[in-house]
Amino acid sequence: MTEWMGQQSFWRFGVCVLLAGVLWFMPIPTDLPVRGWHVFAVFIAVITSFILRPYPIGAMVIFGLVALTATGAITIQEAMSGYGDPMVWLIVAAFLLAGGIIRTGLGRRLALLLVSRLAKSPLGLGYSICGAELLLGPVVPSNTARGGGILAPIVRSLAEALDSYPTRHPERAGTYLALVGSHANLITAAMFLTGMAANPMVAQAAQAVFGITFDWGTWALGSVVPGLVGLALLPVFIFFLAKPTLTDTREAQAVAQRELEEMGRWSRGEKIMGVVLPVLLLLWVSKPLHGMHTTLVAWIGVSVLLITNTEKWQDMVENDKAWETLIWIGGLLTMARSLKEHGFIDWFAQDVGAWFTDVSGITVVLVMALIYFYSMYSFSMLSAHIAAMGTVFLAVALGAGAPAMLTVAIFAYFSNLCGCTTNYSTGPVIIYFGLDYVSPRRWFASGFMVSLYHLAIWLGIGLIWWKILGWW
Repeated sequence: MTEWMGQQSFWRFGVCVLLAGVLWFMPIPTDLPVRGWHVFAVFIAVITSFILRPYPIGAMVIFGLVALTATGAITIQEAMSGYGDPMVWLIVAAFLLAGGIIRTGLGRRLALLLVSRLAKSPLGLGYSICGAELLLGPVVPSNTARGGGILAPIVRSLAEALDSYPTRHPERAGTYLALVGSHANLITAAMFLTGMAANPMVAQAAQAVFGITFDWGTWALGSVVPGLVGLALLPVFIFFLAKPTLTDTREAQAVAQRELEEMGRWSRGEKIMGVVLPVLLLLWVSKPLHGMHTTLVAWIGVSVLLITNTEKWQDMVENDKAWETLIWIGGLLTMARSLKEHGFIDWFAQDVGAWFTDVSGITVVLVMALIYFYSMYSFSMLSAHIAAMGTVFLAVALGAGAPAMLTVAIFAYFSNLCGCTTNYSTGPVIIYFGLDYVSPRRWFASGFMVSLYHLAIWLGIGLIWWKILGWW
């Protein structure tokens, strides 16, 4: 089996190399710089590897940087430039903070507290899950850790406490809770720059293509109204899609209360985390008043955890998700930046933008946003979807004369919301689907309905809110 898997990896890797080679040596448009085309060739091969997965994505990004540097397409200084981007280190810091939330038990305690207070009915349970996602969303950048690691196990234990199992009475509560948990996770991922690990790729693309800064505060400002509306109505919407047959869920409250009692009194680590996190959020929101960079604020939080011995350095060093994310996001930001610096983005925007000379920029953005949203059916990773299509679609919008802030906002939020469409779009969705409370057919059907729900809110209320903000 291992030998067969090794052969599969080799051939998949060969496909990626072949693709890069074909693109590299094919005739280059006369008005496009050669180095820009070569960066594009390797970039496309790396993105293809995210789909074929011959090796881990971090390794494939390194292979891409090595190829670009060894061939002279970019310099070693350019190759390392993405790792100096503050957005990358913001995500690393957020991963380290999230590790503290999980290890101290604060995340689990907050979720159980909400359940113990609100879960008198299935709707109350749904709002408990949404509330927990909203509390954890800004500071747990791995939506898989947030949804799959913290909340999904709680959802499963609550469903079983209500005598709802995959093979017996799933419709009592389990189906409803799994769908609410999955879709709430995607909304909170969309609401915050630190809500999902790949979100900084959108922010960097905004800087590269439009030259605008879409930082933590701007991201949250644009999402706060449609995001809160979407999260507030989600339990009700899912209730009509998968109405639970159980009406009284006070047993789930009792289970949550028992688990809280087992956890005991708040530990010193939980108390410190409970102070540090609100302070960080306050500093992020009030950046215009004090001027501290969002990344600096995050690392102040990490430093406080180390100084107070709430977190140990060795635990942070062993947080492989943080350092793996540093490798692949930093490398992808390098490639995206190189596409801009070596003329590919400008060439593409000008060339493709000429197709839309008689169409308004807003119309182009809305049509492309729908294509972008539903193209997620072809991807099994949100990060691969963003990397493959995000920068290119923004460049087309630039060429069509679309409003910059509106364009970036729509693509930033849709980059997460589009995960609702399938049962394989991202880690937490896969985990919730793996609880086996929802059949594949029902998951796809409900996912399509939720996609319409998102479009109605984010292109309805969202457009009005962004108009008020002066984004278009």
